[in-house]
Amino acid sequence: MFASLSSRLGAMLLLIASLVGLAIALYAYLTPLTGVTGTLGALVAVLACIALAILALLLAVVTGRGTSIALRVLILVGLAGTFFAAMLLHQWWLCAAMVVGLIGLIIDMARPSHRARVTHS
Repeated sequence: MFASLSSRLGAMLLLIASLVGLAIALYAYLTPLTGVTGTLGALVAVLACIALAILALLLAVVTGRGTSIALRVLILVGLAGTFFAAMLLHQWWLCAAMVVGLIGLIIDMARPSHRARVTHS
């Protein structure tokens, strides 16, 4: 059990960061006097965080090397785009959540491949 938990630690951290980012983006979009209430940029940040959460869930369950590489590239683009949008919206906590998501992605990339886990288990 510990091996499976540690192999999914990066994806879980990415999922948590995406959900925290979603909460922050929803707060900025819905709450008056945040400066970005009801703007298209804040709505895009909400949708991007939802997409990142879905991709993090997929990353936790895929076993193919090509699929995981493609998901990691999509997640990296999503994190960078959401970080940039958060900077333009002056939502610094959302920027911090995306940095934590990047750390989760790096942890996930450092995990051993599925084939290595199967042969050593």
